[in-house]
Amino acid sequence: MLELSETQEMIRATVREFAEKEVAPKAAEIDRTQRFPVETFRRMAELGLLAIPLPEEYGGAGADYLSYVLAMEELARVCASTALTLAAHYSLGTWPIYGFGSEATKRRYIPDLAGGRKIGAYGLTEPNAGSDAGGTRTTAIRKGDRYILNGSKTFITNGTYADSFVVSAKSDPSAQGSRGISAFVLEKGWKGFTVQKGKEKLGMRGSDWAELYFQDVEVPVENRLAPEHQGFQVFMKTLDAGRISIGALGVGIAQGALEAATAHARERKAFGQPIGSFQAVGNMIADMATEVRAARLLVYSAAKLKDEGKPHTAEGAMAKLFSSEVAMRATHSAIQVYGGYGFVNEYPVERFYRDAKLCEIGEGTSEIQRIVIARHVLGRFEEGG
Repeated sequence: MLELSETQEMIRATVREFAEKEVAPKAAEIDRTQRFPVETFRRMAELGLLAIPLPEEYGGAGADYLSYVLAMEELARVCASTALTLAAHYSLGTWPIYGFGSEATKRRYIPDLAGGRKIGAYGLTEPNAGSDAGGTRTTAIRKGDRYILNGSKTFITNGTYADSFVVSAKSDPSAQGSRGISAFVLEKGWKGFTVQKGKEKLGMRGSDWAELYFQDVEVPVENRLAPEHQGFQVFMKTLDAGRISIGALGVGIAQGALEAATAHARERKAFGQPIGSFQAVGNMIADMATEVRAARLLVYSAAKLKDEGKPHTAEGAMAKLFSSEVAMRATHSAIQVYGGYGFVNEYPVERFYRDAKLCEIGEGTSEIQRIVIARHVLGRFEEGG
């Protein structure tokens, strides 16, 4: 296992204590009621968890990306909804501003996001542009010192409660594919910008989502991230790192499922002995433990590459792909270990199972991750070449 520094161990211990004492007790309740726990978000802000890798001058903790990954894992171990809220806020709603915004834009938005005074979100997916992000139909036509945005976004995590949004739009409608896209920071309350709360969902029910609608929304030029028409790189680089955090989300869910299944296998008796003593159950626990360890190493390795400033596109995709599928297998096995008890919401494993599915979809489906990895290994094949 990758050796952690004293600071990393301290961050992990702090988040674990917070997760067990304050997040876990309400995990079932927010799942059942589909309540977004604003109070938990505020507590994460107080603990300095909202921008762990950002410099202190912007209100961050000045730690590394691996420390953020550790925090994600510990939160997901007890409540994946809370972990997803953090991932959307930092990886998607805050980091792009730091990575691509002007100094003035950073100073305007990041301190409030890092301090929890504002919540961040990210608008890439549209009704007809999900995996094909180049199919963006939202437009941003420049008129003087403003862009006029028209279009919509869907499946926006934190959307109902967010104050600022990093959004993609076609600034050159004549450009083909991913060309001609720009990235912008929008604020809730701007004229023509409306938010509609999302419908009931399978899992991550304590995490909010919404649909965004833009009707002649005026966006100042200074709110553009990166040069005009070069916004696609903003979203791709954001996803490169964001996929590592979703990998950590999967590891945390799988670890929670493993711990629950292990405890039940020790306590539950059948035919006069703990069910864990039976080979069929023992084999499931062994497979879960092995895969969780492997997934964790993939995630930590990808995070370390990012911290070292090395390419990590393929490694992040591998970490997300493997971890999300491990989470699905681990939660499935946990329900099998629990038997009928695993099928009712009195125990957490059915929630883990429902939550895990999002990891195979969000920030690029498993199928997209395989495309990214294959292109890295094989190279990009040009048509007819």
